[in-house]
Amino acid sequence: MSQVKYKRVLIKLSGEALAGVRGVGIDIPTVEEIAKEIKEVHDLGVEIALVIGGGNLWRGEAAAAAGMERVPADYTGMLGTVMNALVMADALERAGVITRVQTAINMQQLAEPYVRGRALRHLDKNRVIIFAAGTGSPYFSTDTTAALRAAEIDADAILMAKNGVDGVYNDDPRTNKAAIKFEELTHIEVLKRGLKIMDSTAASLSMDNNIDLVVFNLNETGNIKRVVLGENIGTTVSNDSK
Repeated sequence: MSQVKYKRVLIKLSGEALAGVRGVGIDIPTVEEIAKEIKEVHDLGVEIALVIGGGNLWRGEAAAAAGMERVPADYTGMLGTVMNALVMADALERAGVITRVQTAINMQQLAEPYVRGRALRHLDKNRVIIFAAGTGSPYFSTDTTAALRAAEIDADAILMAKNGVDGVYNDDPRTNKAAIKFEELTHIEVLKRGLKIMDSTAASLSMDNNIDLVVFNLNETGNIKRVVLGENIGTTVSNDSK
């Protein structure tokens, strides 16, 4: 553990990360590859929690824009995150990692209800936890869930594993070849610049609770382990960035 920079992390995955090249749905081989990477980090003795979005299955905001009431649209999206969590938990268990799913909405036939004390005990016992169903309330994103749960479990960092994006830029690098990548930023700079790493509620929570945020490319094999070991990849956001 001496070479590990972050001893307790919350990994935030987009739902699309589970979809593979299709971009929608769930691709089991892709999920298995992510599980193998998480197992490598777990084998280092790192305590791991996960929050997974549901955008590969449902987007509440898009449904609301199409005419659906926002509240049931968001609840439907929460169910999508539960589906993703159960699939990821299965892949981790098959990889040899004891995993627990905790949901913010009670569904005891499928998973445990979220209880902070129980989550901390799972981490102490070296189990991976997947937090599903968002915060349990509409209007809050899974980014906010990640920041909230990271604060509640005293995580050292939130690892924002992005699809094909290797950090934070001052513009979209896919459309602007001159876009500049930041190696370090402060949380307040992210808010002032309006950088779309995570929503403003999540960014404020991370800043207020002094939680580092590392944004990196999930699609390069081994990157989760590199971040945990302190390699300078992606962009690190903290309260004391140099």
